[in-house]
Amino acid sequence: MTLLKPRERFLAAVNLQEPDRVPVFANLTPQVAEKLGKKMGLPYAAEDSFLSTRISHTEILLELGNDAVGIGPGREKPTIRLEDGRLKDEFEIIYQTVGLYDEAVVRPLAECETIDDLNRYQLPDPLAPSRFELAEKMVARYQENYAIVGDLEATIFELSWNLVGMEKFLMDMAMGKEYLFELLDRVAEYNTKIGVRLIELGADVIWMGDDFGTQQGMMISPAMYRNIFKPRQRKVIKDFKEANPNVKIAYHSCGSIVPIIEDLIEVGVDILNPVQPQAKGMDLALFKEKFGDRIAFLGGVDVQGVLPNGTPADVEEEVKQRILAAGKGGGYVLAPAHNIQPDTSLENIYAMYEAVKKYGTYPLNF
Repeated sequence: MTLLKPRERFLAAVNLQEPDRVPVFANLTPQVAEKLGKKMGLPYAAEDSFLSTRISHTEILLELGNDAVGIGPGREKPTIRLEDGRLKDEFEIIYQTVGLYDEAVVRPLAECETIDDLNRYQLPDPLAPSRFELAEKMVARYQENYAIVGDLEATIFELSWNLVGMEKFLMDMAMGKEYLFELLDRVAEYNTKIGVRLIELGADVIWMGDDFGTQQGMMISPAMYRNIFKPRQRKVIKDFKEANPNVKIAYHSCGSIVPIIEDLIEVGVDILNPVQPQAKGMDLALFKEKFGDRIAFLGGVDVQGVLPNGTPADVEEEVKQRILAAGKGGGYVLAPAHNIQPDTSLENIYAMYEAVKKYGTYPLNF
């Protein structure tokens, strides 16, 4: 088969076709990016964004072998460091460093009870020109050779609960507090405007998402998902498809979300991510058999066990098994089931990329 450009390879796969080989799209935590950047002599600073790992470390990832480039919204107002050392972002969320991560400790809507309370809070301007400066530059630089993935993973549920706090949000949702549903609509509208702008800039894929899964099952009931979130997802995706009927919709949810996969397909999701292998029931081979004629898969490689704790030979076998499970006929982009974590060796990262070249070439012959 003729060797394809990374862009052609990625887009063929998400269109349920067999390219020349299985494409790859991984992301890194800042700690891993720093180690790789120093080794490669490439820049490793993270971008200032709500989900910065998805749009950062591009040169490193392309050197490793990614076939797509992530773009997304930057900040209208840069994150600032307060006198006490904590960070405050444009949403007015305050973060404190805990171990390797910055954890939110102050939420702007933590005391919200009514729509009047909500009206005193203003989301940032979704279309502030400064928000898209980096995305514009990245599209201009990379679009000819690489697929462009516009990241909007905290689309409705996650950004909303981040503003309120998860425990209060879930309680208020169960109690049916009116402000909460208005908040969901405003957050959905905010991200819809950003997503449409990313599509206008040239995004081939919009990577939506909200983590509805835990390791053992869903965080909320399927009925609550279908009543509250599914109609809002349907509207957001409709608006994206109206902006460009050819745009692909990827959907991210960590954990076990088996009961709502059919629902996601119904509202217009084209690519399921990350198919977390250690979460209950998230069986990539089974999903490929059941849904593979209607949806592509992005992910599957175990970041909880094999990547951090296995040998390079274990990683090679993991990649082989994921390609065996989902690669036949196309429709599969290999990726870790989360950002590659700081406890993963560089040897295992290299082994993952090399294994795709070894086992992922079409026609698959193992």
